[in-house]
Amino acid sequence: MGSLLNIAEIKNLYPDEWVLVGNPIWDTNKFNVLSGIPIYHSKDQKEVCYLGRNMTKDYDKITLMYTGSFKRIRKLLNI
Repeated sequence: MGSLLNIAEIKNLYPDEWVLVGNPIWDTNKFNVLSGIPIYHSKDQKEVCYLGRNMTKDYDKITLMYTGSFKRIRKLLNI
């Protein structure tokens, strides 16, 4: 089992990657992860989901997060 890291440390260790986080600690709105234990990481989301699922048995809760930023989607108007 890994060590508890805050969100800044996770983003610093795994930039622009999908990270499977065990026992996440959420903010009061239950929307943002504040800290957790990184279980598995990769640039490929499917790889994290398929290979990381076997590593989650020791955790009460898990979540999947992306440490990068998503491209802005253009709005289509007058269609």
